Amino acid sequence: MSNDTLTQLVALSNSLGRPENDYVILGEGNTSTRLDEKSFYVKASGTELRTITERGFVQVSFDRALGLLEREGLTDADVKAGLSAAKVDPNAPGHPSVETLLHGLCLNLPGINWVGHTHPVAINSLTCSVGFEAAYAGRIFPDEIVLCGPAPVMVPYTDPGVPLARETWARINRYIDEYNEQPRIILIQNHGLIVLGKTAQQVEDTTAMAVKAARILLGTYAAGGPHFLSQKDVARIHTRPDELYRRQKLGV
Repeated sequence: MSNDTLTQLVALSNSLGRPENDYVILGEGNTSTRLDEKSFYVKASGTELRTITERGFVQVSFDRALGLLEREGLTDADVKAGLSAAKVDPNAPGHPSVETLLHGLCLNLPGINWVGHTHPVAINSLTCSVGFEAAYAGRIFPDEIVLCGPAPVMVPYTDPGVPLARETWARINRYIDEYNEQPRIILIQNHGLIVLGKTAQQVEDTTAMAVKAARILLGTYAAGGPHFLSQKDVARIHTRPDELYRRQKLGV
């Protein structure tokens, strides 16, 4: 990986962690990027996106990390030891985030080189509500479709670590079967947002649009609730040539 890529990862993390964005506070959230076919960088536990530097990331082996998903009956101590053993340099400082397995799976999707996981207040106001599924039953405006795709992957609350990685992976594959394309956003009940991207800028832009959509959704409930676009209209916006061109110019 070039120094420029690591610089981009730090910049993406710092931007997602800016207080005015209201995406994360303190040690919340994590980011990652693919290095090569064998390894990736992921945020170390206990670091802060707002202030993280290059030393706040850990290089992790895909094979060693994802090998944990093939094991049954893992204790918390087993997972911690397994993540430590997955570090490319055993002597490197920092311990891989508990969400490392989820990042590794997402970065194994074709064309996905960057992952940003945040806990935006606007989005968690919906994912933590009894109306979570109903709130995301449709799309509400064109740019949401352009940046965030025709629908999100929705995951019920699952214990972070191995269980969450397995459940999310299963739902990603169901999404691909249904939509014949990879998802761009994942919403986890009572947890937060995950954005997948080809570039760091795409992750940043899609996160911003997902948060804007959540704010609008919350606002619609003061005026009778969301008016979802029809599935026909969603499909039209998602495939019309001018939107495809705009999506290309945006790097999506």
